[in-house]
Amino acid sequence: MSKLRAESASSSAGMDSMENTGRGAMGPTYEHLRQVADALITATNAFDVERALSLFAHDAVIDDPSTGHRFDGHPGIRRYIEQYFVGYHTVTRFLSMKRLGRRRAVVRVDFTGDFGQEIGTLDITVDAKGLITRMDADLE
Repeated sequence: MSKLRAESASSSAGMDSMENTGRGAMGPTYEHLRQVADALITATNAFDVERALSLFAHDAVIDDPSTGHRFDGHPGIRRYIEQYFVGYHTVTRFLSMKRLGRRRAVVRVDFTGDFGQEIGTLDITVDAKGLITRMDADLE
């Protein structure tokens, strides 16, 4: 009987651990958030606007104080990517990532392009499906 309780407690602790790390249906893992960030960087470095857009929910928002603008939904996000990534030939390099919650992480990146070189952050929030719902982009 004590063995059964121990297994049950262990199983229960395992489930709590999974929920706290955001695995399963509860939310993305650190690795998933990193994959989202990597996919976005890969798409924008390839100047693949459609692939980048596919990573965002249709009603997503990008707020970028360095541009002085907020970009709403796929039409706004398309403009953002076309103007600031394609237009400036921006290449982004991943530097680090810090997870801030179940569905949020801040990614520190190195941007180079026609403007020179800048270090910035992408504060990314994803929904239960793993699509980006909000991204706050800024330069250091």
